[in-house]
Amino acid sequence: MTPAAPSFAAALRFWLKLGFISFGGPAGQIAVMHRELVDERRWISERRFLHALNYCMLLPGPEAQQLATYIGWLLHGVRGGIAAGALFVLPSLAILIALSWIYVSYGTVPAVAAVLYGVKPAVVAIVLAAAWRIGSRVLRHPVLWAIAAAAFLALFAFSLPFPLVIVGALLAGIVGGRIAPAAFKAKPHGDGAKVHPPAVIDDLTPPPRHARFSPARLALTTTIFLGVWTAALGALLLSGGWEDALSKMAWFFTKAALLTFGGAYAVLPYVLQGAVETHGWLTAAQMMDGLALGETTPGPLIMIVAFVGYLGAGTAGAVVATFFTFLPSFLFILAGAPFIEHTRDHAALDAPLTAVTAAVVGVIVNLALFFAWHVFWPGSTAQAPFSGPWDSAATVIALVALGVLTGTRVGVIPVILASGMAGLALQVLQAAM
Repeated sequence: MTPAAPSFAAALRFWLKLGFISFGGPAGQIAVMHRELVDERRWISERRFLHALNYCMLLPGPEAQQLATYIGWLLHGVRGGIAAGALFVLPSLAILIALSWIYVSYGTVPAVAAVLYGVKPAVVAIVLAAAWRIGSRVLRHPVLWAIAAAAFLALFAFSLPFPLVIVGALLAGIVGGRIAPAAFKAKPHGDGAKVHPPAVIDDLTPPPRHARFSPARLALTTTIFLGVWTAALGALLLSGGWEDALSKMAWFFTKAALLTFGGAYAVLPYVLQGAVETHGWLTAAQMMDGLALGETTPGPLIMIVAFVGYLGAGTAGAVVATFFTFLPSFLFILAGAPFIEHTRDHAALDAPLTAVTAAVVGVIVNLALFFAWHVFWPGSTAQAPFSGPWDSAATVIALVALGVLTGTRVGVIPVILASGMAGLALQVLQAAM
């Protein structure tokens, strides 16, 4: 039985909830959305979900936030897309402003550090669980396994740029779709004869009226967003001029938003160089502290820009940095998604997009190992990998969290809370010994 279409109010409540539970970086956030939207609420089918995800993976910017914007737009038009994308970010912005104030005012607090110690291995588990969940549904042919493995090795062993990995997957899909088309054909969800329950936006559901491609609508949407960006930047320039910190942040984070192919870790070196070395908004040590906060708070990891903005210009800096970092993402979805919906049933695109999805699994595994390396061997460096002592307590927390996430239906939030409390309990035990 097809579930009832959600009202706009019901969707708003979900997007707000998602903003508070979107832990674990893009992989964890995509896993949460998959569980909530595909498996439990059935607002969208898995095929349509992955089709949207493939497009978002090709864009600069935070793919999980863009995916939420895409699905919100598909459900309720422009207002749904803006609401979903904004609510994905706003809770994280508020939390990071509060944590940044605590950080600046009180420095490091042992109890907070202990909670973060427990949360970090849970993040590793969330990302690994995402790789397992998505991979079990996507990797249904040895060719797709090979693409996922090649993507992983390209990043892990050869440190190739993320855009190059995605382009390689696209080319593999184009060529492979002609040589071995059966390897890239979608299969039923679950085992051979099992079909997933119907969804509000199902495999064969035609795009709603607002999702139909129109060159005139594309031009109007682009014009409106360029107008918003120009007006916002112009207001800052009139207020403080080019030398004002807020004006510099607006221009700097606009450029950063257009360079974030491959997610936050791909753009962090650019942000680090500009914010620390060029503008002096914070120190390198403070940047690392901000990264730790970004990894353990809900929302995209690129929300570290709010921390950078706060240290550079207070609350106004955090808001400006966030606004100009995320504004292009709304343009990419609201302007480009109608064309993507228009091409959804084009058979020539199925194989390349399926190949991208397979590559994403390898990308997620690489991200999980990146986290695991820094959490389980905290003293290691790029020059001396796996150096220093192995953190057995963090490893145990990660393994327990992974077992819970993959073996039960317990959600992400209870796992995060329990892991944080485990970190706090370890601190109490160590103090008592």
